[in-house]
Amino acid sequence: MINHIPHELTLGDVYFSPLLPVVIFAFFATVITTIIFNKFRLVRFIYAPPYVFLSIMLIYIIVIDKFWIKF
Repeated sequence: MINHIPHELTLGDVYFSPLLPVVIFAFFATVITTIIFNKFRLVRFIYAPPYVFLSIMLIYIIVIDKFWIKF
């Protein structure tokens, strides 16, 4: 029985966790989201912006992991 779930990603002879591209994509998506929040001045309603940044990034990690890159 062949398992189609990726366990490791390879780049040459270096092995990476499959979570690494998910975290990178989530970081860039969060940066774009915060730029949009700053453009529409929604940041003034946020009490602690670093915590909101981390929580948005966590939401993106969960969504990308669940629906796009399936482990």
